[in-house]
Amino acid sequence: QVQLVESGGGLVQPGGSLTLSCAASGFTFSDHYMMWYRQAPGKERVLVASISNSPGVVGYAGFAEGRFTASRDNDKNMIYLQMNNLLPEDTATYYCKTNFRLADVWGQGTQVTVSS
Repeated sequence: QVQLVESGGGLVQPGGSLTLSCAASGFTFSDHYMMWYRQAPGKERVLVASISNSPGVVGYAGFAEGRFTASRDNDKNMIYLQMNNLLPEDTATYYCKTNFRLADVWGQGTQVTVSS
């Protein structure tokens, strides 16, 4: 069964850093694009970054560019999101996503809270 499991969320101070991880299983990881999304309370879910299959070309949303770094390790079936200079508005649930046989697959999400 295709599964995505995020981890690494927590509480950080403004200006701090945090690295999220997503473990993938149940499919040929290296053949698939991967994505990070986030959803803040009361707001829509938005794309944070996308990562191509191999070697991993990354595109970022405007709010993430210059502060966040997304990457993948195909040997470990993992993707990462390193977040620096965090702002209170970065507070959200962060989700890992892929597509498998024309269907979206989502992780359960990991909560990031940037205190103000």
